[in-house]
Amino acid sequence: MPGRSTSGRSTSGSSTPGPSAPSRSTLSRSTLVRYATGSIGTGGFGTLPGLVLLIFLTDTLGVAAFWAGVVITAAKVWDVVIDPVIGARSDHSLAATGSRRRFMLIGALALPVFFVLTFAVPAGIGPVAAGLWVLVAFVLTATAFSLFQVPYIALPAELVDDYDARTRLLSARVVVLAFAILLFGAGGPEIRDAFPADPRLGYLVLAIVAGLVIGGGMLVAVFSAPTGVRGAGIASTSIAENYRLGFAALKRSRAFRALLGTFVLQGLATGMMLAGASYVAKWVLDTGVALLFVALIAPALLCAPLWSAVSARIGKERAFVIASALFGVAALSLLGLIWAPGEWLYAPVALAGAAYAGMQSLPMAMLPDVISHDAREHGEGRAGTFGGAWTAGETAGMALGTTLLALVLAVSGYIESVAGQEVAQAPSAITGIVLSFSVVPAVLMGISLLTFARYPLRKGDIDGSGARSGDTGAGVGA
Repeated sequence: MPGRSTSGRSTSGSSTPGPSAPSRSTLSRSTLVRYATGSIGTGGFGTLPGLVLLIFLTDTLGVAAFWAGVVITAAKVWDVVIDPVIGARSDHSLAATGSRRRFMLIGALALPVFFVLTFAVPAGIGPVAAGLWVLVAFVLTATAFSLFQVPYIALPAELVDDYDARTRLLSARVVVLAFAILLFGAGGPEIRDAFPADPRLGYLVLAIVAGLVIGGGMLVAVFSAPTGVRGAGIASTSIAENYRLGFAALKRSRAFRALLGTFVLQGLATGMMLAGASYVAKWVLDTGVALLFVALIAPALLCAPLWSAVSARIGKERAFVIASALFGVAALSLLGLIWAPGEWLYAPVALAGAAYAGMQSLPMAMLPDVISHDAREHGEGRAGTFGGAWTAGETAGMALGTTLLALVLAVSGYIESVAGQEVAQAPSAITGIVLSFSVVPAVLMGISLLTFARYPLRKGDIDGSGARSGDTGAGVGA
């Protein structure tokens, strides 16, 4: 079907950039800054619910660990369902209006409101009603986030063509992302803990402050989206057609399948560790979670530019394998917390943080390569469709990480509680917490590298400087 590529170049001669369409041959500093600032929002929303929502349900609202996991998973499953639809509609909006800004703006404005409602559970209601309240409010919050996140993920393929420039763009984003994770991961619990007499109030104040900061970062990124790129190449489609397009993208692109499968598995591992950090801090270390996050994210801030330099020298693909392997080794070493809990854990956590910067920036820099390669090979641009499938996979991985942790807690005998209630956890529950923070994520990381071995693209496939491997070429291990 003839259509317009996501770069704004027509494949049929029917689409031409408007006067405000930015050049894609270079990456301006203002575009880089505006785009990267969006990760204050995505990093904040990706961190806080994963860090505090499960423990808010189990240790403040009195929801059993299994059912708390069901609540969070149900909301995320909804997110997975709607992401492909939002992606396809975002593509249509780009073709019809010349920009993806409309969806991003709606999401940025709505998310803070629903995020606050998630933690504004009325006092006096029981665990079942409280769980249902959180479920409905968090579903609405996740929907607003998807409206922003899906087109946001699609933008790099439209902002710049160059293979290495995309790595710089995504590396800048990861620096901001790491800063956001540090800000929200360390600062958020501090805001909550400033109200020890009323934990519910602490969570509400946390949600208000965080919601405003998250929304602000998203609003800045809205204006990084190109405008004035008009065309009729992508027609409006039905919901069923939106899903068909997403599955078609997976079917025809071996590179996308390999990259998405890897990122989902790694999201499962990191989501499990993120949700488990509060439990490790509370029940294993008997300390606050802030220092744990500083140990994790400070190295990520320092190492994000390093991974960009390493990838420029040896390629994104090999650099990503190294980062993933380092993270797996660091996670596995944390098994020692079962026998010797102590401050030594900050060393492997710091190594994991250094590796995490590469694990985030490099696959995100490979995604626009996959999108542009697919557009060149198949003659139509559907960056939103790819972005929707990607966000759905990422969301599923992170959500299932929390679900897996909840299952481990339930099986190991974790005892839930309401605000102000003192409980003692059995040794089996402590062991379950440590295993979910060490061995299980390490195993998932190893499996993810097997999946990534089938990723076929190299710099020559993107810049046209070498022979194409396409979807039939050798994988990373070749």
